[in-house]
Amino acid sequence: MGSTMGVLVAFLALAGALTAGMTTAVLIGRLREEPTGWLIAWSVATGALTLSLATIGLGQLAGFGAAIFRISQITGSLLAPLWLAIGLLQLLADKGSSRFGGWLIGSALTVVGAVIMLLDPVAGTFSKDFPDAAAHWDIWPEYLLHGVHGLVIVMLLISLAVALLSWRDGDDYDIDNMQATVVLAPAGMLLSGALALGLPSILVVILMAASAGGVWYAVSRPLAPYEEDDEEDHESEEWSGRSRRSADRHEPQAAPPIPPAPHRSGLGDLVAEYQAKEEAELDFANRMQPMDDFGRPRPDEFANRMQPADDFGLRPRPDEFAGPETGQLIMPDAYAQPRQADFGAPVTPPAEAPHDMPATGVMFPVVDNPAFPPAAAAAFGSAFGAAAGGGVSASRADSSVKPAAGIYGILTVFTLMDGSGEAFDKLAEETVEAVLRNEPDTLVFICHAVKSAPLQRIVYELYRDEVGFSEHQRQPHMERFATERQSLVLATNVIELTLNAAKVVPLPGSAYRV
Repeated sequence: MGSTMGVLVAFLALAGALTAGMTTAVLIGRLREEPTGWLIAWSVATGALTLSLATIGLGQLAGFGAAIFRISQITGSLLAPLWLAIGLLQLLADKGSSRFGGWLIGSALTVVGAVIMLLDPVAGTFSKDFPDAAAHWDIWPEYLLHGVHGLVIVMLLISLAVALLSWRDGDDYDIDNMQATVVLAPAGMLLSGALALGLPSILVVILMAASAGGVWYAVSRPLAPYEEDDEEDHESEEWSGRSRRSADRHEPQAAPPIPPAPHRSGLGDLVAEYQAKEEAELDFANRMQPMDDFGRPRPDEFANRMQPADDFGLRPRPDEFAGPETGQLIMPDAYAQPRQADFGAPVTPPAEAPHDMPATGVMFPVVDNPAFPPAAAAAFGSAFGAAAGGGVSASRADSSVKPAAGIYGILTVFTLMDGSGEAFDKLAEETVEAVLRNEPDTLVFICHAVKSAPLQRIVYELYRDEVGFSEHQRQPHMERFATERQSLVLATNVIELTLNAAKVVPLPGSAYRV
């Protein structure tokens, strides 16, 4: 009966050694891609189980001796349960100090315990039966092993409690860690208890093989790498005893700082929009017009799209709207009627002033109106009009585009919130009316809408000097404008201006309107 039991224990031990060896190979292969602390600790534990189970199997078949007894005790009783618990600590700990403490305890007990168990004399004789550790060890190795087994049980209990508490409100990683801990912690505690109490060899061998199988299950199932994990990220990581949360899970990397956009004025943005629109329309037209056999526009079709030649050759016919007028300002004719612009849209005003746009300043019935503000004319200079002495005729006789020194200007581009255009236009109109009534040093205060950008408004301001601008900002209606527009405006671009040259005429109309 004893011989049959010894063969059975040897068979189980060798099968367990094979299982533990395969688990160690899996762990080492995983370590090459993912050098984490818990994988290293469990590699030590399964490697120790492999040696211990192999020596037990050999001892049951060929007989135990002092060397086989020492190897089986150092690997199976000391290293395997200790590093199994250290691995769980490395898996669950989020703080580096906790992981470092685990490494310190495991390394110290491994070195001290191995030295004691290698140098301490072994008493008694051996046979093919599984040796009782208490009958062969002296007091120091025996106390060392009892202390290690007790420490392992405490560490595994703490690990199990932490894993269960983290699982209640945790994420997928906490669930995986809990599943692995529920398998390994009981196996490690049972193994430590069996070794400490000196239970029969078949039970000890089964618990050792079960511990190795539990590690294999944990690594291949709940702790398996996620499919989206990037191998290159694992290879580039330096090992620092990280927990699985900090090593396996790729935390979202902070987005690289967006370089600040080059400073551009609001006016430049608008011109760019118009240019892009023109280029798109021109490209569409080029693609639509007939081509000859060489891929070139047919001359007759191209000529049909051109205006008659002027002094500078062929000139394209202007579209209905060709963008903002960025060229010359056109003088009215002798009857104060606007002329056709050389560039951009036609300037013929609508028959009736539109009321769906914000107010654009003061409009006078004719150019030579004697009520034209003398202060404004004096500020701009003789090219302004009647105030310089006799209306348009006088301005032509003594024309000058140099304005008075000190004129200060501001161009502000507002980008509005969706749906806030009507409220902003109403607020702007009330502000313009208040400026007209109360600010004689404000020469120009105009609010424009933008045809191609419904959510943009442009405010153009000119002041006699910076003192006038400062006084303008202190007005109650401007403080109200600055306060109430905050909920309506998404972005603001402010451009300071200096006036180099100017030619200003009153806006045509039949009534004074703000």
